[in-house]
Amino acid sequence: MKKLFVLLFVLTASYTSFGQSAAHFGKEINDKKAIAASDLPKTMGVKDELNTKVTGTVESVCQVKGCWMKVKMDNGETMRVMFKDYAFFVPKDIAGKTVVFEGEAQVKTVPVEHLQHYAKDAGKSNEEIAKITEPKKELTFIADGVIVK
Repeated sequence: MKKLFVLLFVLTASYTSFGQSAAHFGKEINDKKAIAASDLPKTMGVKDELNTKVTGTVESVCQVKGCWMKVKMDNGETMRVMFKDYAFFVPKDIAGKTVVFEGEAQVKTVPVEHLQHYAKDAGKSNEEIAKITEPKKELTFIADGVIVK
C-alpha cells in the first residue's frame, strides 16, 4: 500500500510539472487581459506611451545575452521588446514561441548607434551594419515581466 501511495504521488507530481509549460522572467505576471501585438498600434492611437500587457510571437532574440527580443506585428514589421533596468534576460532560443509581456509601449526615434548595436547583437554582417545610417521611428516596449509559453 505504501508503494502504491508513493507511485501515485510521483505520477501526480510528474503530471503537474509537465502541465506547466510557461517560464516567467522578471516581475511575476499573468496572461489575463493581454492584447495582441498586432492591436497595439491601434490601442495606442496618438499616444507616445502606454502601460499595457501584450501577447505575440517571438521573431528573434539577442544572441549575445537574450537582452531583447523582437515580436512579430501583423504588417510584417517587428517590435523590439527590452527589459526594464536591464534586470533580466530571456532565453536565446525562443524564436517562434508565444510570449506575454507587461510594461510600457513607447513610440520613439532610435539613434543610428543603437540600431547598429542591435544589428551587431542580432549577428548581422559588418556590411549590413554599415548600411544603417538613419535613425528610425519605432514602436518599442520596456517590459517589467515576461511569460514564455
